[in-house]
Amino acid sequence: MIELPVSGVETYWWVPATVAFGISLLASTGGLSGAFFLLPFQVSILGFTGPAVSPTNLVFNIVAIPSGVYRFWREGRMVWPLVWIIALGTIPGLLVGAFVRINYLPDPSAFKFFVGMVLLYIGGRLGVDIFKGKTMLNKSGNAASDFKVIPIAFGLKRIAYKFNGTDYSVPTMVLFSLSLIVGVIGGIYGIGGGAILAPVLVSVFGLPVYTIAGATLLSTFLSSVGGVVVYSIMALFYRDTGMAIAPDWILGAMFGVGGSIGIYIGARLQRYLPVRLIKAILTACLLFIAVRYIAGFVW
Repeated sequence: MIELPVSGVETYWWVPATVAFGISLLASTGGLSGAFFLLPFQVSILGFTGPAVSPTNLVFNIVAIPSGVYRFWREGRMVWPLVWIIALGTIPGLLVGAFVRINYLPDPSAFKFFVGMVLLYIGGRLGVDIFKGKTMLNKSGNAASDFKVIPIAFGLKRIAYKFNGTDYSVPTMVLFSLSLIVGVIGGIYGIGGGAILAPVLVSVFGLPVYTIAGATLLSTFLSSVGGVVVYSIMALFYRDTGMAIAPDWILGAMFGVGGSIGIYIGARLQRYLPVRLIKAILTACLLFIAVRYIAGFVW
């Protein structure tokens, strides 16, 4: 049993890595790092409820995500324009989100309610996605060439590319505006924003999950770096309050090691797994946690 000084968490050394591995293995197949599941684990199981839990979650993203990004890039499934637009929107939003988290949501009960609402939204989007059957490709894509992204257009009006013989596009400025809003939410929650955007890109814009997974993971990594910097700087201005704001680097790294292995394997297995089944499991877990947190706040 070890005790971490920043968070005050007492746990066995192997628990964070093992939990993060399992969560990331499943979540990465849908383009998510698993940070949205990891935060409830820290709050409810480890008892880490202060503002510092949000940037600690972002440290997990920084350590865990690169392995999965490498896997998607190697397979030619990285839509780079999506990465840049999402990152340009979410990083400024994180600054606002960090300010809101520290000043208006330091209380654990209020923060749990916020977390519950975010998870309820993500679970709802995934549920609609499963019901409409948008998680599957339009046709089978067994050939290696079918699983490579071919860029078509990247401008202020739209981002377009070809995948599996079908053209896909998304309005650039709409995506940027949405990313800015998501950045605020991600900064409060400590997830970087990819977990919120991934269901929207699939359900609202109709993009295949096989192509958005790498982009949402990489943009989450970039915004997480920005978020950790913001929280670390803000901690200097709040050090006299006695409130822990800077991340627990040791705990975040312990989660990140397990998450790195899980994300790499998940990215490798994604093309071979039935995505609707994966998203059904994710949706059930998300809604269970969301209802529990919201009900606990209300009652």
